[in-house]
Amino acid sequence: MTNFEVWAPNADQVDLDLGDRVLPMKKADRPERPGWWRAEAESATGDYAFRLDGGPSRPDPRARRQPYGVHGGSRLDGAAAFPWTDGEWHGRPLRGSVLYELHIGTFTPEGTFDAAIGRLDHLARLGVDFVELMPVAAFGGDHGWGYDGVGLWAVHEPYGGPDGLRRFVDACHAHGLGVVLDVVYNHLGPSGNYLAEFGPYFTDTHVTPWGAAVNLDAPGSDEVRAFLVGNALHWLRENHLDGLRLDAVHALIDNRALHFLEELAAAVDGLAASSGRILHLIAETDRNDPHTVTPRPAGGQGVHAQWSDDFHHALHSALTGENQGYYCDFGPLAAIEKTLTSAFYHDGGYSAFRGRCHGRPVDTQALDADRFIVSLQTHDQVGNRAEGDRIGFALSEGLRRVGAALLLTSPFTPQLFMGEEWGAGTPWQYFTDHPEPDLAEAVRAGRRAEFARYGWSADRVPDPQDPATFQRSKLDWDEPGQPGPRALLDWYRDLIALRRARPDLADPSFASVSVTCDEEHRWLVVSRGALRVAANLSPEPRSIPLDAAAREILLASDPRVRLIDDGVELPAESAAVLA
Repeated sequence: MTNFEVWAPNADQVDLDLGDRVLPMKKADRPERPGWWRAEAESATGDYAFRLDGGPSRPDPRARRQPYGVHGGSRLDGAAAFPWTDGEWHGRPLRGSVLYELHIGTFTPEGTFDAAIGRLDHLARLGVDFVELMPVAAFGGDHGWGYDGVGLWAVHEPYGGPDGLRRFVDACHAHGLGVVLDVVYNHLGPSGNYLAEFGPYFTDTHVTPWGAAVNLDAPGSDEVRAFLVGNALHWLRENHLDGLRLDAVHALIDNRALHFLEELAAAVDGLAASSGRILHLIAETDRNDPHTVTPRPAGGQGVHAQWSDDFHHALHSALTGENQGYYCDFGPLAAIEKTLTSAFYHDGGYSAFRGRCHGRPVDTQALDADRFIVSLQTHDQVGNRAEGDRIGFALSEGLRRVGAALLLTSPFTPQLFMGEEWGAGTPWQYFTDHPEPDLAEAVRAGRRAEFARYGWSADRVPDPQDPATFQRSKLDWDEPGQPGPRALLDWYRDLIALRRARPDLADPSFASVSVTCDEEHRWLVVSRGALRVAANLSPEPRSIPLDAAAREILLASDPRVRLIDDGVELPAESAAVLA
């Protein structure tokens, strides 16, 4: 017999639909947790659904499988029967690590977990430590970015379902790779979102860019918070994941004394302690607030790391010269200097893009730099450009190498975006597969209107619903074998290997970092302990003075780099690591 339960506090009647029969459920309230219904039954197929007050069948909000898509019935999942082989795996720390962000649907031509397993040797040879999966929770249609998930406990079936995810995680652990999963708790997608029929999962007390906010502080929010915390622990416990990346936590509006993030971080830390595994919670946040990653005993929320876009914006703008949109606050090399030494560029000062002051300072004596995840490219920074063009499309080979060098020798925790390591020639565009015509047209029109505000004409914006947009975004695995991409791939491998071999490059202390830059001649030198990272962003060769005589060139992006009496001579658009 299987115990079925569901939280539906507003319903007067709840029935369990097993396909061949419909059974009434009974209220099973406890005073502190009202609104629960339960029934005990056998399901011949493992399929089931719920009916509220005689209405249509709806999937279980906590369903582990949605084999018929997000509008169909749910299926029981035999997680306990999966033959795990990672019993000796206990996780790995973020400190000193490099992350690799990938999207299962476009990482390989097949777009499945099993196909991605076939490319793990590439990631192991690259030298990265963690794979960060973009969301895999069940969403409407066959393909999409995953940020419109609605079956938050289920794994998208076209990727391979829950067992496909488990096979992938098990294989990653066998390759020495940890796995972080991107989860979205700030909103749900519009297609297949039935949660509001079950209970007060949303509240109009607050408004977000996606409409009514997820209910974290209004009546009924105890169960909503328990739903989300339970979901996080489900991914970590039942699927052996090593961490979660929380999407846009600045949109998790919560006015309770105990903020949801603090509650979630405590629960994850508790699971780590009881399981003997190293587990990570990483927040994406636009607030530039170090309170997010300040430990709880020090009064913070206790999240273990957060994305820090300021370093990306400063590096991107310096390399490309772009200054539109949010890049308008960046551009000078001094922006790179400030982010490398204090994490945030906007730390309480004025932001022209926002038209107000933004952020607060990081206490660089109390927090280490490895709590900040930085990148040269991410799914957002590529896919949210009109044509999905990667940064390499606009850069010379030399500047690509300079960007990689500054990223991978930074004191932060670096993250790569799939294909970056060989300068992928494929774009990564915004694609959807909404089966509802009205929704598809609304997304299409909204995308064009969004980019019109940034000066991109509508004819440059690919149709998200066109299957060709999805197909164009798939990696081409023939590229890494070609001479140019192979040379860039070797550069990334060498940088990651040097980062691992030289403790100064993995030292997360802000005190170990200092930067000298010359705006006029477009060069900078980053001091990492006893090492120096010299970068020339100019189209002309530069003789760059060093504060201490270099004895050895550890790694150079150009063979013409040479030491001189008081420094180093760098060819145009080149970088070197010196000892």
